[in-house]
Amino acid sequence: MGEEVEGEPVVYVALGDSTGVGVGARKGGGYVARLFERIERVRPGSRLVNLCVSGATTGDVLRSQVGRVGEAKPSLVTLGIGINDLTRMAAPEQFARNFDEIVTRVREQTEAALVVSNLPDISHAPRVPGFLRGEARRRLRRFNERIADAAARHGLYLADSYAKSAEVIPAHPEFFSPDGFHPSDEGYEFWAFEMWPTVKRALG
Repeated sequence: MGEEVEGEPVVYVALGDSTGVGVGARKGGGYVARLFERIERVRPGSRLVNLCVSGATTGDVLRSQVGRVGEAKPSLVTLGIGINDLTRMAAPEQFARNFDEIVTRVREQTEAALVVSNLPDISHAPRVPGFLRGEARRRLRRFNERIADAAARHGLYLADSYAKSAEVIPAHPEFFSPDGFHPSDEGYEFWAFEMWPTVKRALG
């Protein structure tokens, strides 16, 4: 059984980092491309404007991505950002300020549904040394608390990419690409699968 077509085509604008680009995937792109495949199935004729850039931090999104949202006239925006802030040791408070500013500036340009993803549990990535895993998880949780705060304050759709990944990733080393850090095709597919119910709800 295919999914029913539910309405008008969607203009989907994605903001974020390498996971939105699909670094680590052999085919099919990152979670953004995989979400868009699902959107197209229920809303044929939809369009994707993927503004994600590999290596981007919240500061980069503010500088070079967020200003381009309005011109695309989106009906859906996703924001997945923070891993690079985390790995570059940004203070959680600075991350929170930037994240809040991104959301505020998106909101000034469009009334489109805005879905934010929190950060998946990368503490089990092969590239993270064993002795740093506990600290990585603590920092991840702090960043995710800031994302949840922003989502609650601004009335956003929050896709929880952390809870299930923390449970499942330790048993699935194949979710990481050969670089030991970015997701593999399987990892991105899992991420998109977990985000899809929230995106579907945002589309109404």
